[in-house]
Amino acid sequence: MDPSNNEIHKAYNIQLFRGWAEPGKHVWSPFVIKLEARLRFAGVNYTVQAGSPQTAPKGKIPYIEIHGQLPSHLAGSGYDAGRDGWSIRADPNGSPIASLGDSTLIIKALRKQGLLPSLNDRLDPEQRSHDMALQALLEDKLYFYHTKERWVNNYYVMRDHALWSIPYPIRILVGLLVLRKQTAMLHGQGTGRFSDEELKTFKFEIWRSIDGLLKASKGKQYSETGASTPFWVFGGDTPTEADATLFGFIVSVLASTAGPESREIVQSLPTVVEYARRIHNRFFPDYDEWDEK
Repeated sequence: MDPSNNEIHKAYNIQLFRGWAEPGKHVWSPFVIKLEARLRFAGVNYTVQAGSPQTAPKGKIPYIEIHGQLPSHLAGSGYDAGRDGWSIRADPNGSPIASLGDSTLIIKALRKQGLLPSLNDRLDPEQRSHDMALQALLEDKLYFYHTKERWVNNYYVMRDHALWSIPYPIRILVGLLVLRKQTAMLHGQGTGRFSDEELKTFKFEIWRSIDGLLKASKGKQYSETGASTPFWVFGGDTPTEADATLFGFIVSVLASTAGPESREIVQSLPTVVEYARRIHNRFFPDYDEWDEK
């Protein structure tokens, strides 16, 4: 982060809505953890709130609100906030509140505002392609395998955690509606057409390939890093966008109790866990570590 931006960061009141009222803990969403990691890599201050999909700009978690100052104040008078997905409203005192949903859109918008640096500017075209490919593997493939494991195979655990704010017996009805929606989505997307054994193999293959990548990267950086210093997925001196995404997915698996199969796979790969633990210890010292039991 450019030190000259410190005052800008402090001037902005960023609230991150994570879906759960558990301050000081990692939540179960890989996209929330990804966004938090991205903010912390840059030293951006923020506060956390629970929020809900019902109040989210795009109907999903995470989303952010910036209070007291419009995004256009950083980008110049010609900036079209709506084009980047910002929703603008006023609080009871007339002060502006800008809100934006989706972790990827939030990161892009905050980069445009100068609040976040671009982690991939230093990469050449080939490296950027590899970085984007890893993000796509996690967000466009592994995510759906995890969704099937959580919402279908471990429905009751996931329902009671995800719908924690909805009282019984309404939670039962809402949970069934969510289950029906998720099942239909997974079938249409394709994941729901595979057997559990096939999906287990797919998940293991992905995590094993990531483990191999991390072992190679750790080997490149071993002489330059101590036992507690983070090492990065593509072996560079600083994180890339893929590191925020990968950290989010690893910690999401380790923190969740609704995906025991994935958790067992990840815990069987010590380098993957070590990668996440080093980042956690460096950038999330105020958060509890996941329970490994």
